[in-house]
Amino acid sequence: MNSFPLTRDIVLVGGGHTHALVLRKWGMNPLPGVRLSVINPGPTAPYSGMLPGFVAGHYRRDDLDIDLVQLARFAGARVIVGRAVALDPVARLVHVPGRPPVAYDLVSVDIGITSAMPDLPGFAAHGIPAKPLGPFAARWEAFRAGDGPARVAVIGGGVAGAELAMAMAHALRTRGRAAQVALIDRGRIVEEFNHDARKLMLAALQANGVTPVEGGAVAEVTATAVVLEDGREIASDFTTGAAGARPQGWVAETGLETHHGFLTVGPTLQTSNPHVFAVGDCAHLGWDPRPKAGVYAVREAPVLHDNLRAAASGRRLRRYDPQKDYLKLVSLGGQRAMAEKFGTARSGRLLWLWKDRIDRKFMARFRGLEPMAAPDLPLEAAEGLREALGDAPPCAGCGAKVGRGALRAALAGLPAPGRDDIVSLPGDDAALLKTGGARQVMATDHLRAFTADPVLMTRIAAQHALGDIWAMGAAPQAATATIILPRMAPELQARTLAEITATAHEVLSQAGAALVGGHTSQGDEMTLGFTVTGLCAADPITLAGARPGDALILTGPIGSGTILAAEMRGKAHGDDVLACYALMAQGQGPAAAILAGAHAMTDVTGFGLAGHLSGLCEASGTGAEVRLADVPLMAGALALAEAGIRSTLFPDNVAGAGAVTVPPGAAGALMFDPQTAGGLLAAVPEEAAEGRLEALRAAGCRAARIGRVVKGAGVRFR
Repeated sequence: MNSFPLTRDIVLVGGGHTHALVLRKWGMNPLPGVRLSVINPGPTAPYSGMLPGFVAGHYRRDDLDIDLVQLARFAGARVIVGRAVALDPVARLVHVPGRPPVAYDLVSVDIGITSAMPDLPGFAAHGIPAKPLGPFAARWEAFRAGDGPARVAVIGGGVAGAELAMAMAHALRTRGRAAQVALIDRGRIVEEFNHDARKLMLAALQANGVTPVEGGAVAEVTATAVVLEDGREIASDFTTGAAGARPQGWVAETGLETHHGFLTVGPTLQTSNPHVFAVGDCAHLGWDPRPKAGVYAVREAPVLHDNLRAAASGRRLRRYDPQKDYLKLVSLGGQRAMAEKFGTARSGRLLWLWKDRIDRKFMARFRGLEPMAAPDLPLEAAEGLREALGDAPPCAGCGAKVGRGALRAALAGLPAPGRDDIVSLPGDDAALLKTGGARQVMATDHLRAFTADPVLMTRIAAQHALGDIWAMGAAPQAATATIILPRMAPELQARTLAEITATAHEVLSQAGAALVGGHTSQGDEMTLGFTVTGLCAADPITLAGARPGDALILTGPIGSGTILAAEMRGKAHGDDVLACYALMAQGQGPAAAILAGAHAMTDVTGFGLAGHLSGLCEASGTGAEVRLADVPLMAGALALAEAGIRSTLFPDNVAGAGAVTVPPGAAGALMFDPQTAGGLLAAVPEEAAEGRLEALRAAGCRAARIGRVVKGAGVRFR
């Protein structure tokens, strides 16, 4: 619930170290009136300080990653998944492919650098830049896991390249692989160090079996070698580039002042446009230049945090004064490190233990963050209030719906429509209307938002509302939108409504329907819904047609209610959350077309698989048997269920499912998990089942045959 209206948009572009620390600090004391957003290509931001240790095998892949989804939940920020490709400082827009532009009042850029070598022939096809870290880490993990001799080449003989080369050599050697690792530089290896530090680094390279190649200007990269301009060939099966820091290409096209492609900032970390800030490696400290190093990004964080708040609230900004020198801790392959500061250098295992402690302490700042707890109950309150609130925050999406039992009781006393142009379909969520010889299906649905991103929420809400139309075998025709926005200033209302309507138009148009109007209002939180109509060319598919012997086909995995419940509590992994979002945003139109002619069909939504299958069997006068192990599950759902995570609708779904028997345990509990924009559940003739499954899988559905329709009554999972 928003206590105050939203009046300003602050957008963080990139999930670099500075922005991660700003999000953490923001979550501890949000600024009232600000809608904070973070744009990042994926759910995590790798920590560069631990990359050499990961490459060497000292850390797991997960140890490197800051979970931005969890961090954003803690900060109360919306996550926009995508790669920014342009920034318009005049219109104040950030462009992200696949969605409307993201508007801002203030924006900060922390997108790091790249080690890509676009001008080096063959590198794009056969090399992998060391930055961005995410793609490099994934490629190295796969290569390291191989067998047999390994040949590696690192282009760029600075500190970063030397660290990587030693880490690679150590990792391959400890796996028992015969390794040839070359460190190539057009000048001298690690020439940025003084004599003593360089001597220690060269000795460490030799101890790790790394071959330095100095004066080696690279002419070409092939699948099996790095070719130098003097004709030498360095054999390589894994070639990486760590030669210097290059800015992201689109930065120079912003019209902002740059220095060799990096955004020039002043002491307040503002660019030449006061509404645009820049930090980390993508920024150039114009008044006091410094090398690209993570220590500056970390120390910029409190200044950026304070200055964003000050700029949003009309206060004076503070100054950032970078330190003149800093401690350099360099990994030396094995569990040894070198420390250098003020011209003095030392190496040894104790220094690695010190570096390891510093790195783990930094990452610990982002672990175990939980969203702010609900306020304590007042001393005097009505009976039953504590029980009604429960122990967990109320779920959103379909987890926020009223239980099946309460809904059935409310509808039981209603009289039949009593009109010739309305066909009663007991148990179905949609109505069938007869208009001038046409058969029109009408359904409505809305969702309490579980993400603050209006674009993503609109995609999912529209697909969710279309589910009832597709489940009846109808072709979507038209839709009206019902939109409740959190209280916000008129300018933010206009921005948000533009995002919602543009996205709704896109999704509905792709489904063959038109957005023809709607209604808006303001409330405590965002709620999006659609009333949709569809046309039936043939008899509609209802719940009542299943026959004993039919195969039961489910077109997608379940588990969204559990994942969303865990995400609201800061317990779900960001990659599982984003995978869940992607499944919910995937329309069921192609699946419905493949399942045309099914004997019975429904979409699996709020009542869970057990509840919707029970409803289908009740309407058809049949029973069903389901093999629990055949029900596809979303990534992460089973582990969360085993940890005791349940949607707040779970108890109502269990109570209202009817005659359903499920084995005890986490997998059984997921059968009652409320689904948002879930897949279709169809009863199809046995002889057609395999053909339908093959077609569904070819269309990209994670479809499965989960059981069969049987004589009798009740649903049995086994």
